[in-house]
Amino acid sequence: MADRKSSYDYEDLLRCGRGELFGPGNAQLPLPPLLMFERITSITETGGAHGKGQIVAELTIGGNPACDWIFSCHFHNDPVMPGCLPLDALWQLTGFYLGWLGAPGKGRARGAGEVKFTGMITPKIKKLEYVLDFKSVVLRKLKIATADGVVKADGETVYTATDLKVFLEPVAVG
Repeated sequence: MADRKSSYDYEDLLRCGRGELFGPGNAQLPLPPLLMFERITSITETGGAHGKGQIVAELTIGGNPACDWIFSCHFHNDPVMPGCLPLDALWQLTGFYLGWLGAPGKGRARGAGEVKFTGMITPKIKKLEYVLDFKSVVLRKLKIATADGVVKADGETVYTATDLKVFLEPVAVG
């Protein structure tokens, strides 16, 4: 297992997507274009709104060629990011957190409580920020994390999600 750092750059995230960060068969991020953040600016095992850890990540939107595909097809002459992409980023980060804690297995989204969209993400937005506050982390036979998350566009909250759940599916041995 890699040393637990308190932040991760884009190359680290790509290593995770290739299965190199937490080891083969363990928590893995998707690779671009579905990797929905470029850096994790902070990750802690304590703190956050519930005292059980927090993760903060960012994605540059404005001027980022990696985001062009999103706005070129959704929607023609009315570009807006689909709400499911930032929501998926919150699940991606929840699974990353479990891997960062050293829990083995492959991450799988297990649901969310309530999701609210209060704004839109358009090409005019310069930066997205994702903040996840962990509510519970179970690391027994079942390995699952539950978190509340927000997505901020240029500092303004545009999405909130409660009870985001990700579990780690055990890796078959042999």
